[in-house]
Amino acid sequence: MGVPEVPEAGAFAVDGRDGRVGRVIGLADGDVRLRPPGGGPEWACPADAVRPAPPGVVLRARVTEINREGQLPR
Repeated sequence: MGVPEVPEAGAFAVDGRDGRVGRVIGLADGDVRLRPPGGGPEWACPADAVRPAPPGVVLRARVTEINREGQLPR
């Protein structure tokens, strides 16, 4: 079995350790940096524990981001 492919920056991914969903920010020290939908603190996840988010999860994450954007002052 090969090394799993890390989703590219900007894609949603799932932290396989605890099921959290985040947008891939980039790579740092062999870890994938993720930020939760709608904002919040980034966290690091080992590259081998990250998997692409399924379509339903991506849809919910995008709705969360859109709702958050609608609440920001203009």
